[in-house]
Amino acid sequence: MAKSSTGETSFSLVYGVEALILVEVGETTLRYFRADEESNNEAMLINLELLEARKDLACVRMATQKQRVEQYYNRKTNLRYLKVGDLVLRKVTQNTQELNAGKLGPMWEGPYRISAITGKGSYGLENQNGDKLPSNWNVTHLKRYYC
Repeated sequence: MAKSSTGETSFSLVYGVEALILVEVGETTLRYFRADEESNNEAMLINLELLEARKDLACVRMATQKQRVEQYYNRKTNLRYLKVGDLVLRKVTQNTQELNAGKLGPMWEGPYRISAITGKGSYGLENQNGDKLPSNWNVTHLKRYYC
């Protein structure tokens, strides 16, 4: 079956031809009956010559599909720009979760103050006493804290 991203079957991208189903070989269909050996060999050579072009077109189709998915995703994202000194809440993950907190435990902890911008979307945090947290936190794990 043809993939939506490439428009080709994986068999045709590898071998350069469409696969015949065994039923078509056993019972003479029009597709199998009209093929003779000479024309089949010529068609196979032509398909092998055009195989690289078909693979290139499949790669182009895959790249355009990835770009469309990326544009769709970026259209729905909300960028958050945080500054040094902003108060944020930190998402509770499995390694920062309290023991025996269970399913009903808090989802966010804090508030923390952003002490430094360490990279694109990565921040250094400190608590209210000024003690720095040991690792950098990504913007997806932070939420702005409003008093």
